[in-house]
Amino acid sequence: MKPNEQNYSKSKRLKNQVKSVVTNPYNVIVLIAIVLLTYLIIFPLLDMLSTTFQLSQRDLRSVPGGVAGEFTFYYWQRLLASDLSWNLLVKPLLNSLLIGFGVSVCAITLGSILAWLMVRSDLPFKPFFSLAVIIPYMIPSWVKSQAWLSMFKTPRVGGAPGFVASMMMNAGVSNEVIENILSPIAYGPLAIVIVLTLHYYAYTYLLVSAALNSINSELEEMGEIQGASKSLILRKITLPLVLPAMLSAVILTFSKAIGTFGTINYLGSPVSFRTLSSELYSNSKSQNTQTAFAMAILMICIASLSVFINQKLIGTRKSYATVGGKGGRSTPIGLGGWKPIITLILFVFFIVGIIMPVIILIVESCMLKEGVYSLENFTLYYWIGEGDPNIMEGVPGIFKNSNFKLSLWNSLKLTVVNGVFGTIFGQMLGYICAKGRGKLHGKLVEQLVFIPYLIPSVAFGGIYLSMFSKPQTLFGVTLIPALYGTFALLTVTSVVKHLPFASRAGTSNMLQISGELEEAATIEGAGFFKRFVKIVFPLSKGGFISGFMLIFVSIMKELDLIILIMTPKTSTLPYLAFQYQNQNCPQASNCVAIVMFSIVFLVYALANIFGDADLAKSMAG
Repeated sequence: MKPNEQNYSKSKRLKNQVKSVVTNPYNVIVLIAIVLLTYLIIFPLLDMLSTTFQLSQRDLRSVPGGVAGEFTFYYWQRLLASDLSWNLLVKPLLNSLLIGFGVSVCAITLGSILAWLMVRSDLPFKPFFSLAVIIPYMIPSWVKSQAWLSMFKTPRVGGAPGFVASMMMNAGVSNEVIENILSPIAYGPLAIVIVLTLHYYAYTYLLVSAALNSINSELEEMGEIQGASKSLILRKITLPLVLPAMLSAVILTFSKAIGTFGTINYLGSPVSFRTLSSELYSNSKSQNTQTAFAMAILMICIASLSVFINQKLIGTRKSYATVGGKGGRSTPIGLGGWKPIITLILFVFFIVGIIMPVIILIVESCMLKEGVYSLENFTLYYWIGEGDPNIMEGVPGIFKNSNFKLSLWNSLKLTVVNGVFGTIFGQMLGYICAKGRGKLHGKLVEQLVFIPYLIPSVAFGGIYLSMFSKPQTLFGVTLIPALYGTFALLTVTSVVKHLPFASRAGTSNMLQISGELEEAATIEGAGFFKRFVKIVFPLSKGGFISGFMLIFVSIMKELDLIILIMTPKTSTLPYLAFQYQNQNCPQASNCVAIVMFSIVFLVYALANIFGDADLAKSMAG
């Protein structure tokens, strides 16, 4: 063959290979996904970083000879090495780490024990407990904070006595003694750790229970045959197998705990206990954007470091032949004489930790005056009142209130729209991650999707507020108009922020669909879209519903993410409850919280009954 013919043959082969890659629908979807994720995640992150080095107009006096918009280290120097560093960074950082470590240890311990009891033991009443254990995930942590304050707040700090303080006052206990006893319980780090533990243990429960369900119990039975005690089997066999799931739960819990704002605002602000998230919010509201973004970057670095440590700790434990999508036989382990005691403890735990907060919120919502527990103080005004100038400044009850109706409609619209789009995108990204496991494009998409989880919700909302407050142009052409104050901004922010959970649910779903089915359809001549519609989607319907519920529950109760981008027209139920609480109308705030929880619980119950929805399935993988 002549040289020119060889060159022609090589170029033609290369051309055909490129054409094959470009015309393959799967490759096109991967390319589109990477471009969108880069634009929606990497670009905002880089913009946030660059903003911290740009001098603001308002700070020109602090930088002699400075010019607005020029490069500067002023904000980093002010944050890291100035007289303000202790109060602005060091003290809030130490408080954040205290909360993060405290909640992680307590939540991992509690969630793991509950998961083992539900999956591995012969615990009675499992159908009841399996539902009860998920309820805390449906109740926002800031709602639990409201219930906690209603129970323990003191008259001096809280403005009105809570239930316990009221009982103590009726018993003749002095206010000074009440303050000394209840203040450390009602406010500050102890209260925050307890409330967040009662919320975030659900992450550990979901992950560890999914891992336990996939482990063949024959391994534990073999240990028992060899004469090992239950505690030895638990330490030497069960614990090592579920350790990767527990460490993943540590990352989820720690990252969420150090980035939470609502609970810190309710339980920390009254005693000036501030964390990085509360400082970030304060600086954002005060238009100190550069300082707020610098704090956000530090929080991202902390979360990234925790992920790195997690990966090192897991090491080669990532893969076990005994942990797979199809676990073997599972034989419950007998609790013996401990069964009635453990069952009683669980009933007490769920009554105190779940049922009582809801009951307290209901009771408080029907009290005309805080701290007065009598029938004379009972009222339904905050629910159906027409409007009394002597109560709540004349604002009518929530069911007669136009602001409530608007917030309810916005919340329902936001959760449904985001649930549908978020789940569809999550399933598509999950398909890419599942089919591309071990390949460069699969790893790239998986890493890009995980980034939003590392960014604190308050900061993420601030980034998108900054990014989309002005039109997005390319070569002078406006691609996206300014979105501030629109429902579209809420939708984009919520969908992207919840992509880590949505894609995880999608990946878990797609991994259970054998690739042999698609291969067989390909041999029969079925194209990509036909395979997806006829095979992949029908087999993934159960996981689709579970993924939808995961996003629905998360967005319905979301406060931290949207608090900076809210406007009166786009107000949601969580934001309305937050406003009522800050306006010293806790009864109305409780009413809104109860409605919100009722919607979440009702939708989840219906999806569970008619659609086989299971949050544990969405968190697995």
